[in-house]
Amino acid sequence: MSYQYITKMNLNQIKKKSVLIIGSGYMAQQYSNSLNKMGINDVAIIGNLKNKVEKLGKKYDFETLSGGFEINLPDIEKKDLVIVATPIELLVPAAKLALKFGQKNILLEKPGSLYSEPLKSLENNCKGKKVCLAYNRLFYPSFHKLLELIKNDGGITSCTFSFTEWIHKINLDSYPKSVLSRWGISNSLHVISMAMRLIGMPKTIKCFQKSPLSWHKAGSIFVGSGISNKNIPFSYHSDWNSAGRWGVDIMTRKNSYRLMPLEQLFRCKKGTTSWENIPLKNPISHSKEGIAEEIFSMLDKNSKLDLITLKEGYSYIKLAEKIFNY
Repeated sequence: MSYQYITKMNLNQIKKKSVLIIGSGYMAQQYSNSLNKMGINDVAIIGNLKNKVEKLGKKYDFETLSGGFEINLPDIEKKDLVIVATPIELLVPAAKLALKFGQKNILLEKPGSLYSEPLKSLENNCKGKKVCLAYNRLFYPSFHKLLELIKNDGGITSCTFSFTEWIHKINLDSYPKSVLSRWGISNSLHVISMAMRLIGMPKTIKCFQKSPLSWHKAGSIFVGSGISNKNIPFSYHSDWNSAGRWGVDIMTRKNSYRLMPLEQLFRCKKGTTSWENIPLKNPISHSKEGIAEEIFSMLDKNSKLDLITLKEGYSYIKLAEKIFNY
């Protein structure tokens, strides 16, 4: 999969496709914006709150249905794509109901579930149908440019990453206790998945946790290391009580690369100490990065972009359960 492929997408062939969005929150708004920028206008949105979903639909001239997915899904005709962007605890139930009523192409927001088993259960309902997980950071231009550069360098020799969270910025009243108590899955898994997609899943791993919080009993300091199934040594270090941010560092025999912030890519050449910013281009301007690529991949039968399967999503959550000792 080349970087150029995702920056020169042929959108004309998918502009007449039909899309249903289940949800009207932040991510549903981002999907709506990306669909609009891509020129896809046959879009319907299902939301619980009438005022909220109608406001979103009016902004992009999309059809709206209020009252929730349980009421509306039985009467929805088959769409080319269904995007499920509900709160986490409703993701699997909404996807299962969409499958039950004939939908066959579903993009499920990350992480799909707070627990691994519901994803396995959902996979059992998907025979002959396509359900993929929307880890949009795995489709950032920075990520795919990094893949290209790694290949040119002859492969990865080692990796380190951080999923340090800015817990002082989290409004604890805005999230259910179930989401907060498994914050490593609901949020930190976004960057962990990037590292794993680059180096492969752990073959061996040792994990340590320390300093529990009142809302996250598993801890707030996480360190560990291991060897991936591609025989790449890796380590991670995240201290939610200190400074820092999400980031992935990749080493090759020729260069070191850094995704920090994840939307940007930096390179430090061997024998030097300075980091140069590598220019990137978002294929759909003024759109949240990675989302247009996911939509395109779900709608284009010839797409070569590898979306995240439920099986992969299950393995990511199982890994997070080990890292955070859930």
